[in-house]
Amino acid sequence: MRSNMWMRQIHRWLSMAFTLAVIANIVAMIVQIQAPWIGFLALVPLIPLLITGLYLFALPHLGRRSNA
Repeated sequence: MRSNMWMRQIHRWLSMAFTLAVIANIVAMIVQIQAPWIGFLALVPLIPLLITGLYLFALPHLGRRSNA
């Protein structure tokens, strides 16, 4: 159970980092800064966010299978 709490906490922090990266991308588009790395900045937290999200999504289904 303790590892699930860590995974949820990591997922929360990654979602905040992703939100900040998207906001930075929007601001860069408004200011018209032509830096391609700003567009890719959101991908850095997005990939681990996807992995932790899929794990948390599958967690109830995996627990149900082991209890049966």
